[in-house]
Amino acid sequence: MNSIPNDSINNLIEASPLASQWQRIGIRPHHGICLPLFSLHSGQSAGIGEYPDLIPMLSWCQRIGLDTVQLLPLNDTGPNTSPYSSISAYALNPLHLGLAHLQGLHEDTRLQTSLKEIQKLTSSPRVNYEAVQTAREYFLKDYFQFHSKNILESSVYQQFQAENPWLQGYALFKSIKSHCHWHSWGSWPEEIRNRDPKKMEELHQKFEMDIKYHTFVQFLCFQQMKEVKACADKLGVYLKGDLPILLDRESADLWLNSSLFHFDLGAGAPPDAFSNIGQNWGFPLYNWDEMEKQNYSWWKERLAIASNFYHIYRIDHIVGFFRIWAIPHGEEASEGHYIPPDLIQALQQGRKILSMMLDATDMLPIGEDLGTVPPEVRNVMKELGICGTNVMRWEREYTKDGCFILPNEYPPLSVTTVSTHDSSTLQLWWKESANEALDYCKFAGWEYHPTLSPEYQFALLYTSHHTSGLFHINLLQEYLAFFPELVHTSLEEERINTPGIISDLNWSYRILPTVEMLTSNPDLSSLICALKA
Repeated sequence: MNSIPNDSINNLIEASPLASQWQRIGIRPHHGICLPLFSLHSGQSAGIGEYPDLIPMLSWCQRIGLDTVQLLPLNDTGPNTSPYSSISAYALNPLHLGLAHLQGLHEDTRLQTSLKEIQKLTSSPRVNYEAVQTAREYFLKDYFQFHSKNILESSVYQQFQAENPWLQGYALFKSIKSHCHWHSWGSWPEEIRNRDPKKMEELHQKFEMDIKYHTFVQFLCFQQMKEVKACADKLGVYLKGDLPILLDRESADLWLNSSLFHFDLGAGAPPDAFSNIGQNWGFPLYNWDEMEKQNYSWWKERLAIASNFYHIYRIDHIVGFFRIWAIPHGEEASEGHYIPPDLIQALQQGRKILSMMLDATDMLPIGEDLGTVPPEVRNVMKELGICGTNVMRWEREYTKDGCFILPNEYPPLSVTTVSTHDSSTLQLWWKESANEALDYCKFAGWEYHPTLSPEYQFALLYTSHHTSGLFHINLLQEYLAFFPELVHTSLEEERINTPGIISDLNWSYRILPTVEMLTSNPDLSSLICALKA
């Protein structure tokens, strides 16, 4: 099914709190791709995908009839490589600032030479974060020293500072962190750890130039991402951002707003069909009672800033807003418990928080409701008009016979995909999970083959674009896989992340062809057009 939704769906959405957001996006089938920005690279990229690299990709999507581009989180991660381990709920990641697009660069031959050296890092088969971070920071500090004066004195920069009161605290945090070689802020002297006002004033003076540098870089990042969104607006393509539910313990927000978090407990997931020991993410929990006392101002500001860049946003681990698997410090994930423990309380909490979020922004939310999710949670999502997520290989009647669910029986309020950034790609899944592939062949009436054939691959992706869900979004590499010259030789090299392990392979995936090659490949364009036709 891939037609205009029936009257009952229209009525459901129009009666929901998201009626105006849906009207802007359109109650109709939407097709798109998921692009990890760090994986892109163009002829101008400096070691990693940059914000301006998205602009030609948006134009390409518009030409081939895709109207949604999903991104992984773009928040500043400091020295971390995972986009889901950010050091700020507000700041953008300087790693993605388009260096070749900076004002005045063409007049500075020294910086041009430096940029060419950094651009050589883009030729590595995977993102070398340590080398890229070091080289880019050296370049940006040099650029700041010789090219920031006019910008710092401009009215547009002054307005940017006035509109973003979080900047000073974030910049001070990052300045101290850098000075302390990124050691935990929990090890800082007590007067700094507890933000003694007199000491804070001293530190602002001590790190005055560092603070200016970090705010200056954020100004440049915001400018470029706003240009990306303006381009998307012009083309009629929607940008779907990703807001991780939790923040790294070593983030500016936890230092500056410690009363909003519980540090004695860490978030995770209970044992389930995918992990018999559960997951321990280590992120501190929210103090929802304190957040409510402050009228959820932290969340409202977070959403307001994100709306500068996105039309749609992914609510990561949406069940966590209802109840979270809390693990005592130092314990295994299996020793955790739900907070709140009572499902009725959880439903009340989730409804209250999500209603606040819907009121706070014009962005359309899409919930990530994978894993152990009570059906009552999905009922609340439906009442509020929030889409869920369907990963085709996982959509089975686990409580019954384990049979796959028919794609034309997916909830209309959903996004369909064949894989995620945390899973194997289709080809790798077929190789590594033969029993599941065999099950799918029985379900589809296919003859099983140990290797995923192009015919089956096409059928799976075609189906993903023709389910009864309103959104159909797949990772770009799922389409590239049809062309051996556009993907890495090893199937494992096309995977983005393997949860639960620490590896340099995580988050370092680089798309083999350049942006220029992708957007000028007629066969790739024709394939995607055929898949969604």
